[in-house]
Amino acid sequence: MGVGSMLGAGVFAVWAPAAAAAGSWLVGSVALAACVAAINAFSTAQLAALHPVAGGVYTYGTRELGPVWGFVAGIGFVLGKTASVAAMALTIGAYAWPDLARPIAGAAVLAAWLLNARGVTRTAAAATAIAATVLVGLGIVSGAAWSVPEVRDAAPQGGIGGLLEAAALVFFAFAGYARLATLGEEVRDPRRTIPRAIAAAMVVVVTAYLVLAATLQHSPGIVALAGSRAPIVEAVGSSARSWSAGIGALAALAAGGAMLALLAGLGRTSMAMAREGDLPRVLAHTNRSGVPALAEGASAIAAVGLAWWGELGFALAMSSAAVLTYYGVANAAAFAAARRGGGFAVPRVVSALGVVLCAALALSLRPGAVAMAAAACVLALMVRAVLRAESRRRRAR
Repeated sequence: MGVGSMLGAGVFAVWAPAAAAAGSWLVGSVALAACVAAINAFSTAQLAALHPVAGGVYTYGTRELGPVWGFVAGIGFVLGKTASVAAMALTIGAYAWPDLARPIAGAAVLAAWLLNARGVTRTAAAATAIAATVLVGLGIVSGAAWSVPEVRDAAPQGGIGGLLEAAALVFFAFAGYARLATLGEEVRDPRRTIPRAIAAAMVVVVTAYLVLAATLQHSPGIVALAGSRAPIVEAVGSSARSWSAGIGALAALAAGGAMLALLAGLGRTSMAMAREGDLPRVLAHTNRSGVPALAEGASAIAAVGLAWWGELGFALAMSSAAVLTYYGVANAAAFAAARRGGGFAVPRVVSALGVVLCAALALSLRPGAVAMAAAACVLALMVRAVLRAESRRRRAR
């Protein structure tokens, strides 16, 4: 499920804006994003083992830093991943039938919600099959691309700012391993299973992304890549037209698989927040399969709304800004947990570096997207304060 979450729309969508920002430093931006993702993964895995309950960093932040920081992490996850679901649904619609992209996007979100409602075991089986298919397909495309003569162009260097922005965009494609940390109540031996699953997923996906970055720099080259609408298709050179249908189907399959996992993670984080009274308590309800179907349904409705209203590039940047906030809290929580000792495996200096890198990457993104994510977070905090005050007044009566 971790591999399936990370091999979604991002692997087909982030390369053009990342190349435009990083220039010839594209591979370096992937390596930087991988380093940030690895630090975040270490912190998240250790926290998941220490607190094997649903909710992910929302729960970890609450227990280690206090309820306000837990809420910031939770709302960052919900905002960022809802935008991600919308982006992935739009990717499916664009590849399947561009003229009906938005209706198809809405139908795809609904289908993912219905499948998830049947339980995590079925979702894991579907995600496994999809991840394997996508990895094989990307391997075939990469092999074909390396048979094409190398494109030598005068690609500019993006500088430090461009490197950071590109890494932040590529990080969008890495961030799916958070999905695993939300399943603490649904797997056997979570203290052992979740850290190992996160580590294994990271190794597979980092390798795949580094290979793809090098492949795309070989063909079609950085200049063409920066202006491309379908970079994976253009990697195969003059035979791109004959490959377009197959790669389009692969993109739709990858986005659909990631959307399944993201919706499930959204539902469980919302469920944990509802249990604490930070969201309406009805969202804490689970169905016969133990799935928070109402919470997932609320996220699905919001994602459909974003798919009809939003623009893909802005949604990607806003999602990255919100999710990097989530991981910033995760690293801060890991720093606090390590300070107490008790065999916590991640050194405090690593967690501190993670906080700094998450902030640097988030601030390098589009100012408008960062401002929108920050405004939504502040608004959510204000609403939470009002709800808490009302709850206290009711108890006083």
